[in-house]
Amino acid sequence: MEPPVEVGFGSNTSHSLSVSPPAMSIEKLFPALLECFGIVLCGYVAGRADIITSTQAKGLGNFVSKFALPALLYKNMVLLDFGNVMWSFLWSILIAKVSVFVIVCALTLVVTGPENRFGKAGLFSIFATQSNDFALGYPIVEALYKNTHPEYLQYIYLVAPISLMILNPIGFAFCEVQNWRTSQEQHQHKLRIVAVVILQVLKNPIVFMVIVGLASHFLLGQKIPTIMQEFVDGLANSFGGAALFYLGLSMVGQLGKFTRSTVVALILLITAKLLVMPLICRDMVELLDTDNDSSHNHSSLSNYAFLYGVFPSAPSVAIYAAQYNMELEVVTSGMVISTFLSAPIMYVSAWLLTIPWMDPKPLVSALQNVSFNISIISLVALVWTIAVMLLSKKFKRFPHVFTMNLFLAQFLVCIGMILWNFIVKQDNFIGQVLTFTLLYGSLYSTYIWAALIALALFLMKKDNELKVPVWIFPIVGWGVPALIVGVLLIAGERMPDTIDSAFFYGRSQIISTAVVQFCGILLGGGSLMGLSRGPQDPNYHVLEQDCSSGATDDAAADHCPENQAPQEAGPTEGSITRDQCDAVQCEPATCLLAQEEVRLQQQCDPQAARHVLLCLLLVVSLLANLSSCLWWLFNRVPGRLYLELQFFCAIANYGQGFISFGIFGLDKHLIILPFKKRLSCLWPGRGRAEDVQAPVTEEVRLTCLQFVRYHKDQCAQDIVQKRRCGERTMVATFLGSDLVEWLLRAGVARDRGEGLRYGSQLQQGGVLQAVTPEVGFLDGARHYRFTEDCRLERQGATRDACIETWD
Repeated sequence: MEPPVEVGFGSNTSHSLSVSPPAMSIEKLFPALLECFGIVLCGYVAGRADIITSTQAKGLGNFVSKFALPALLYKNMVLLDFGNVMWSFLWSILIAKVSVFVIVCALTLVVTGPENRFGKAGLFSIFATQSNDFALGYPIVEALYKNTHPEYLQYIYLVAPISLMILNPIGFAFCEVQNWRTSQEQHQHKLRIVAVVILQVLKNPIVFMVIVGLASHFLLGQKIPTIMQEFVDGLANSFGGAALFYLGLSMVGQLGKFTRSTVVALILLITAKLLVMPLICRDMVELLDTDNDSSHNHSSLSNYAFLYGVFPSAPSVAIYAAQYNMELEVVTSGMVISTFLSAPIMYVSAWLLTIPWMDPKPLVSALQNVSFNISIISLVALVWTIAVMLLSKKFKRFPHVFTMNLFLAQFLVCIGMILWNFIVKQDNFIGQVLTFTLLYGSLYSTYIWAALIALALFLMKKDNELKVPVWIFPIVGWGVPALIVGVLLIAGERMPDTIDSAFFYGRSQIISTAVVQFCGILLGGGSLMGLSRGPQDPNYHVLEQDCSSGATDDAAADHCPENQAPQEAGPTEGSITRDQCDAVQCEPATCLLAQEEVRLQQQCDPQAARHVLLCLLLVVSLLANLSSCLWWLFNRVPGRLYLELQFFCAIANYGQGFISFGIFGLDKHLIILPFKKRLSCLWPGRGRAEDVQAPVTEEVRLTCLQFVRYHKDQCAQDIVQKRRCGERTMVATFLGSDLVEWLLRAGVARDRGEGLRYGSQLQQGGVLQAVTPEVGFLDGARHYRFTEDCRLERQGATRDACIETWD
């Protein structure tokens, strides 16, 4: 095996290796980031404090997108010097963007249901490929390359039209197809799509001014007429600060739309934008930039392509989503998250690229220390998570029995890394081999168990039963990793003088790791895609529900057919005294309905949403690990950016316990509810007082007033029944699923998701209350009751004034 030359992981680490001087200057990067995000923060504060209203912000957005940015593009298109352009770079970015666009579009079409797949495919593909090139990208590129490679600045203006003029129209076409499919007159509008898309593109002032600017470039000889120069400069110079300020304004209230229904889409989109896009951009430059005589310039250009790929999504994507009224929550939340995630990635990447020399020994030692420290903290989190699973007795059910195997593998990985940190420093060959076997046998098991859990969810989606013998899963989950490690120990060649466990057996180990990761991605990703398609049990639709925190898993339990709560009106006449229960909410210790709900929750909750989220995050981490292995295998000099990916992979591998703890460690019935009860005992009356006094939004208030005014009486007559609450008491309740069904029949809601949101708003406004404390509104077998003293009715004059508006 030829050892890496620049970053010597797994190679001879006894020499400091000099590298070429950096191609960028980082001194101005932090001030540039501070300037950009400082202005963004000012815009956010102005919007949050209502110094600038949403209407005024819209006006600023129109100025930026229809005047300032077109003028800036026109100016730079006229002055562009095509003689200094590396056309291989532009072709590389074009291929990279098209590749990501096609990948995101294809996956969305395959995974998403038929009712809205085309709209999602169009918007998600635009989100993953249209970068915030001018407001955020240009100042950062200017800070990094103005003194060393000033020609890189003009590439920003050349690559932007790739999205604006080529890819975005394709996305718009998908959105128009979606509108056509949902319209009532499909046979009259087939040719309209092409015309609408072409008109949409031509009406875009950005596209129009790019075309005019290119024409003026050749007609005017790369010079703006003197009579127009000051005017164009004035508009162009106003873009920077105004665009960043508007970006901050556009972020106000967007994370409030972040719900569990957007989690999966956000994870995949941000992965595509901040991980897949920069890697493909860099790889394309590495492949296509063959005419560059200087290896230093070649490396600089590929690193620049990586940084360009990290630029976050542009705010204009949110405008497109609002225009088509599609996936606004996903796009706006993703824009905010990708913007703030991109800042540390860009800074760390730029910092690594400016290191003038690298001594492999301290780098490998730093990586080892990070892995060791992460493993200790992750071990504590896993001990807690496993204890929760044992105490709640969920490990006896499917798919939790497989999840316990994953937790055990993660636990052994942490133990293995902690032991490796001490054993590797000793001259103990047998101890090193045994510790390596424990470490990588367990690590490979985590890769495979993540895919097996996804496969189990897919096999259980119809009737909640596995279609294959259970014993096959532990054989594959533990046996295959043991076999691979055994073959590696027998046939592999141990690398001398290395403390990095990832390179203990050199190239053969990297290939083995890449194969296991690829199989895990293929099996896990394919199972998750199959899980989202076709008819399936309602348990696995929980990620599509837009509900309050903690509700999705409860909803899954409520849909369990064999454990549905009794629908009868109550006991026969004379069996009990029909006293009316006056309790606002019931305690599980005394209420028969609450006890039944708790029993259903404990017996039937597969926590499908949590398992899907766990598998998805682990598959994404597998993708990063596979990228790291392939980067090392196909690059003789991996480069400085490889360091960044290595540190990320170390955190992903040895920090899996954090993911498991965050998803399964805070059990609602074992941890959260008892903690809330204990807190309420220490601070009596505070919780309910806050609930009563907490203000509701205007949307919730109007929804509640409309329901009380026009629908409540008829709804109560149709769905409310008296059920036994105690041994001698009755309570008038209804099921959450009954209310959703009634809303659909009455035309108040168009689908069950909208009915769920409507019911949640009624609960927030105090129109209805749950029988069991701490339960949000669920579309399932949960009991609720209408209140006589609505919180809105206690607002007195406000309520009267609002009711007048409905008249």
